[in-house]
Amino acid sequence: MGGGGQQTESSEPAKCDGGGPDGGRGGSAVYTWEEVQKHCHRSDQWLVIDRKVYNITQWAKRHPGGIRVISHFAGEDATEAFVAFHLDPNFVRKFLKPLLIGELAPTEPSQDHGKNAVLVQDFQALRDRVESEGLLRARPLFFSLYLGHILLLEALALGLLWVWGTSWSITLLCSLMLATSQAQAGWLQHDYGHLSVCKKSGWNHKLHKFVIGHLKGASANWWNHRHFQHHAKPNIFRKDPDINSLHVFVLGDKQPVEYGIKKLKYMPYHHQHQYFFLIGPPLIIPVFFNIQIFRTMFSQRDWVDLAWSMSFYLRFFCCYYPFFGFFGSVALISFVRFLESHWFVWVTQMSHLPMEMDHERQQDWLTMQLSATCNIEQSTFNDWFSGHLNFQIEHHLFPTMPRHNYHLVAPLVRALCEKHGVPYQVKTLQKGMTDVVRSLKKSGDLWLDAYLHK
Repeated sequence: MGGGGQQTESSEPAKCDGGGPDGGRGGSAVYTWEEVQKHCHRSDQWLVIDRKVYNITQWAKRHPGGIRVISHFAGEDATEAFVAFHLDPNFVRKFLKPLLIGELAPTEPSQDHGKNAVLVQDFQALRDRVESEGLLRARPLFFSLYLGHILLLEALALGLLWVWGTSWSITLLCSLMLATSQAQAGWLQHDYGHLSVCKKSGWNHKLHKFVIGHLKGASANWWNHRHFQHHAKPNIFRKDPDINSLHVFVLGDKQPVEYGIKKLKYMPYHHQHQYFFLIGPPLIIPVFFNIQIFRTMFSQRDWVDLAWSMSFYLRFFCCYYPFFGFFGSVALISFVRFLESHWFVWVTQMSHLPMEMDHERQQDWLTMQLSATCNIEQSTFNDWFSGHLNFQIEHHLFPTMPRHNYHLVAPLVRALCEKHGVPYQVKTLQKGMTDVVRSLKKSGDLWLDAYLHK
C-alpha cells in the first residue's frame, strides 16, 4: 500500500544459509547453482547474468538504482531483470567486468530454481522482436505534447484566478485543474524515470528532475530507488515497498493468516476495507509520501533534489500568495495534494492490490510480473486517466518501453501467455476499483478467522 521506507545502505536482502564474504576463486572459476545460492547475505552477495557469476558485495552500495533493488537478486539469476531495467545493457556491462569471478559449470542449467527454460527463451525471443521493431524507442514529440498539456493546465488555473477572482467556485475549479496537472505530471515523471535509467547525463534524466522536482516538489532519487524495487519484485513481501503497509493493513491471502496465527492486531483488520477510505487515498501523498520524501533527501544529503523540490514550493507561493496569502496558499496546496492522492491510489492499486502477494518464490520474469499485475481495458479516457498504466502488464514486462507503444506489444504478450498457460487478466475500470475494496475485505476476513480460531 505504498508504505516502503527510505533507501539506506543497511537494507537487508533475502535470508539464506551458507556462503561467506570471500570474493570467489577468480574469473575463470566455475560454480554450481547451489554454490551461488549460498551467497545471498547482506555482507556476501553474488548473482548470475548470462551464466556469468559476479560478486556484487561491495559494489551494491554504489549501484545507481539503490542497494536494495540489486540485493534482492543476491544468490539468484538476474539476467531477465538486468535486461529489463537497462536501456543499454552493453553500456552497463563495463561496470560488471571488475566484479566477474567465474561462470556456471557447463553441466548447470541456465535457469535457477527449476524455472521453465522454454518460457524464458520464448520471452527473450519476444523481447528481441520488440527491440528489432523499435518499440523501446521513445517519440520526443509525444512526450513534448504531454508535457505541454500539463503546463497548459497550470497556466489556465492561474489565469482563472487573475480573470475571475477567488470565489468559491473559481477556487474549486482551480484546485481541480491543479490536481489534474499534478496527477498527469506524476505519470510523466514516471515515464522519464524509466527512460533515464543509467543515462544520468541524458535529456530524459534532466526532464525527470524538472518534472518530479519543479512541477511536483518531490525527489527523483527517492522515486527511483523505491519504484525500481517494486518492478524488480512486485507483490513480494519485504522486497516490494509498495506492499509494506506498516501494520496498517494486511494484504493478500498469506499475510492475514500469518498475523492472525501470531495474534497480531495493530488495527481492526476486519474493518480495513472501511477505514481504507479514511487513511488510504486521502493521506498517502499529502502525509506519508511528503514526510518520507523530505526525510530521505535530508538523511541522504541529496541537496540537488532538495533544490529542485524547493523550486516547486517557491514558484507555487509566488503564484498564489497574491490571491490567498500564506495560510490560504498552504490550504490550497494541501487540498490539491488531497485530490491528487485519491487519483494516485486508485490508479496504482487497482492493478496490484487484488493480485497475488507472497514471499519470495524465485519465479521467472514473465510469471512473476503476470501474477502481480493486471490490465484495465483500453479507452481514450482510461489511457489518459491512468497515464497508460492501464497497460500494467506490458509496462512491468518492459519497464523501459515508452507508453505510446504498450498497445502494440499487448497482443504479442497475450499470445505468449496463452501459449504457456499464464493468466493474462484484463478488467474494466469499475471492476478494477471495486476489486481493491473486495480484496481488502477478503484479507480482513482471513485475518479475523485465523485470529479467532487458530
